[in-house]
Amino acid sequence: MFKIAKYIILDIIRSKVLITYTLLLAAISSSIFMSDADVTKGLISITTIVMIIVPLVSIVYATTYYFNATEFTELLVSQPISRHEILWGKFIGIAASILGSYIIGICIPVALFAFSVTGLMLMLSGCLLSLSFVSLAFLASTKTRDKAKGIGMSLIIWFYCSIIFDAMVLMFLYSFSDYPLEKAMIALTALNPIDLARILILLQLDISALMGYTGALYRDFFGSGAGIAFSLIFQLSWTVLPIFLATRIFKTKDL
Repeated sequence: MFKIAKYIILDIIRSKVLITYTLLLAAISSSIFMSDADVTKGLISITTIVMIIVPLVSIVYATTYYFNATEFTELLVSQPISRHEILWGKFIGIAASILGSYIIGICIPVALFAFSVTGLMLMLSGCLLSLSFVSLAFLASTKTRDKAKGIGMSLIIWFYCSIIFDAMVLMFLYSFSDYPLEKAMIALTALNPIDLARILILLQLDISALMGYTGALYRDFFGSGAGIAFSLIFQLSWTVLPIFLATRIFKTKDL
């Protein structure tokens, strides 16, 4: 499993796509901090990037690489290696590469220019977000054999998490505004890893207006230790559950 992961990491490094992505993240984050002395504004700007670009690149790149490595996967399946080890080897290799890009491109500049509780939360949330969308990419990829459909499913997942979810929450709030929605809204928040990450970061910045409807309504809950634990546990769930479902599908899938 780890030998497969090592091969994939070396192959990704040779392709230089993620190296470009890493340099781009580093250039953007460093320029933001160096162009404005206000660290808070810099963290807000980087949070916007983390919430949009990082999930998009993670899910699209992981899906594309999965399908581009189809022949390699078929070769591995013909060897005395379990399918579980093959899929997890690919997941570890791709996830480690994308996570490394995020750490170098975002975490290091944040640690250098804005090391604080908010900065740490930004680094942690971004790492979990990267892993979550790689895991979702594997679930989308194992559901179909067609590359175009796989990439389309991945883009739909990203579009749902980035745009559609907030619109659905707004409609839900508007439609049932006469009812107590506190517990229902907490449950809804767990259905979107991007919303969970956004709330964790922006609560540390004390900017309720930028957290969206879910975060603004539940400032008291998510600002507590229990709320932070809730967010982190469900962000981890968005990583663990999709890859386990993908593993079950891959074990019985006809390649």
